Amino acid sequence: MEEGKFLAEYQPLVYSQMKKNGEHERLAHAYLFEGDNGTGKHEMSTWLAKYIFCEQRQDNEPCNQCINCLRIEMNEHPNVQTITPDGQSIKVDQIRQLQAEFSKSGFEQRQQVFIIQQAEKMNASAANSLLKFLEEPPGSFLAILETDSLGRILPTIQSRCQIIHFSPLPKGKLREKLQNDGIGQQTAELLASLTNSYDKAVEISQDEWFNGAKDIVSTWFDYLRKKDPQSFVFVQKKLLAITKEKTQQRQVLAILSFYFQRERNQFLTQGLHVDGLNRELELILQAQQKLEANVSFQGVAEQLALRIIT
Repeated sequence: MEEGKFLAEYQPLVYSQMKKNGEHERLAHAYLFEGDNGTGKHEMSTWLAKYIFCEQRQDNEPCNQCINCLRIEMNEHPNVQTITPDGQSIKVDQIRQLQAEFSKSGFEQRQQVFIIQQAEKMNASAANSLLKFLEEPPGSFLAILETDSLGRILPTIQSRCQIIHFSPLPKGKLREKLQNDGIGQQTAELLASLTNSYDKAVEISQDEWFNGAKDIVSTWFDYLRKKDPQSFVFVQKKLLAITKEKTQQRQVLAILSFYFQRERNQFLTQGLHVDGLNRELELILQAQQKLEANVSFQGVAEQLALRIIT
């Protein structure tokens, strides 16, 4: 995998910054990569490890072909250690084992890289052990912590790292990435309207409830667009059965909004008037606000249907 291509497309500012730091030998000794899952944090970690150990960089890029790049790609490089949660947390023994590896004879004289994924899952003992490690490093090393929850990282650890923020994927890029990974165009567009997180989008796409609900809401949308009175009956007939939880109720209205927004965009590209669709989108927004004000979902949905079809 050529991490540089991913980063250049999805995180160009971070990528440019890290390339310049490497070129001018200004890499920090510890980084904290913060951002949603799927935004490129681990790609950047891998790119940096390759950059450091690559035997034949080309245009300030790791070659992805030398033995060091290939060993890092396969997680087999002796000077690159990756820690992931053991069960629900990262435990102190994992950090101690890392320290032991770095303290072995001869290692102090060689560059070391360690990557901690989901760093927010360090338990208190592991976090304190890592803090001591960062304060008293055994030789030359680069520490990279990855997290999607910066607030759960000890402030004392944050203060010893350079924090790099990874921006959420733009909706267009997220949609494109989802499609490249085998998700259909319409579903990819819908998922990109529901979240900016790639991992969350994939999780939603694999959810049985979502896959059933989007088809049911699509049918409701068809009734509403035709001003069919059946759309009112449809609330009790179909929607109430799939909206037992508040999160599901929110999702149904969000999916409905997507269908109306998509039709509005199609009308705009065809030069057609969108006044009616604008009104309907406004009514959906009002329905969402009522739901958040704890009006019952049945009342919200039935009133929405009546206001759209009359």
